[in-house]
Amino acid sequence: MTARLAPAHPAHPAPRNEAASRSLRLLQTPAPHLPPQPEGLLQIHTAPHRGSFAMVLSQALRSAGLGSRVLVCQLLKGGVDQGIEGSPVLCGRLRWLRPATPLCLEVDAEALDLEPVEAARTGQAVREVWAYSREQLLEGKLDQLVLDELGLAIELGYLPLEEVVDTLERRPPQLDVIITGPAVADALLAMADQITELRRLT
Repeated sequence: MTARLAPAHPAHPAPRNEAASRSLRLLQTPAPHLPPQPEGLLQIHTAPHRGSFAMVLSQALRSAGLGSRVLVCQLLKGGVDQGIEGSPVLCGRLRWLRPATPLCLEVDAEALDLEPVEAARTGQAVREVWAYSREQLLEGKLDQLVLDELGLAIELGYLPLEEVVDTLERRPPQLDVIITGPAVADALLAMADQITELRRLT
C-alpha cells in the first residue's frame, strides 16, 4: 500500500473563515476592463458671412436630448439683455447664453457710438459670457461647448486671443468644442481637429 504525501506548501491554504475566503476570491478575480472614454474634438464651422450657427444649434439640441451636458454661448448676439442669470435651459441639459446687452454686436465697442459707461458695460457683458463658459470648460462640467462668433469677438477686441488659446489647450480630453462664425484666427484654426467652411453658391 502506497502512502500519499501532502505537499509541504499548498498553493492556496484553506481559509480560516468566510471573511478570509472572500478576500482570497477578490485577489483572484481579474480587474474589470473599462471601455475607453470617447475623445472630444475641437471643431470649427466658419464662413465669410455670419450664419453658420443654425446647423450647429440643431446638433447641440440633439446631443442634449440624448443626455449630454451642453452650453451654447452666443458671444455677440445680444438684443434680449439676457445675461447668465436669464439664460434659458432647453431639453433639461442645454443652457443657451447671450450677453446682457440690448445690442447685437457687429463692430467694436468704440464704433458703437455709445456713451462711455454703456460701451464699457457692453464689453463687460461679452467678457462675462466668455468667463462663464471658460469656467465651465476648465471645471469639466460639460460634454459639449458651442462658442458662436468667438473669432469675431477676438477680432473686434472684446476677448484676448492668448487667453482663448490657453483655455482651449487645457480643455478636458472628452469635451467637444464647436466654434462657429467668421474671422477665426489662424492660431485657432491650427488647433482644430475638424474645419468646415461654408460658402454661398453663386
